[in-house]
Amino acid sequence: MEASIKWTDGRQFVAESGSGHAVILDGNPDNGGRNTGPRPMEMVLMGLGGCSAYDVINILEKARAKVTDCVAQLKAERADTTPAVFTSIHLHFVVTGVALKEAQVKRAVELSAEKYCSASLMLAKGGVDITHSWEIVEA
Repeated sequence: MEASIKWTDGRQFVAESGSGHAVILDGNPDNGGRNTGPRPMEMVLMGLGGCSAYDVINILEKARAKVTDCVAQLKAERADTTPAVFTSIHLHFVVTGVALKEAQVKRAVELSAEKYCSASLMLAKGGVDITHSWEIVEA
């Protein structure tokens, strides 16, 4: 896997993935940024959410669950000192579908957390306290 990060000006950068997709990263205006894109640590958090949501959908679809929507809501706490690493992250999944089974959704979230989500497992090994919850909404 590869990526490149090119500085444009101020605290703005263009990040390009090895697969050819680009995103603008920027800083807070108080720190020289212009607020034109997410902060780098927000991207880490969004990457975690995307990785885990991908797993949850993949697992549920393989189980032939009738999922119509899935939203991962993340809340993170960071250290008050430099480096301001994540200390805790909570992922809450809102899974919408037809006749979804509680046990299936629970198992999908657990499998993502314990086995499949590389981002989650990497952050947990780095000392981040990661917790999960879910709710089911009938479509």
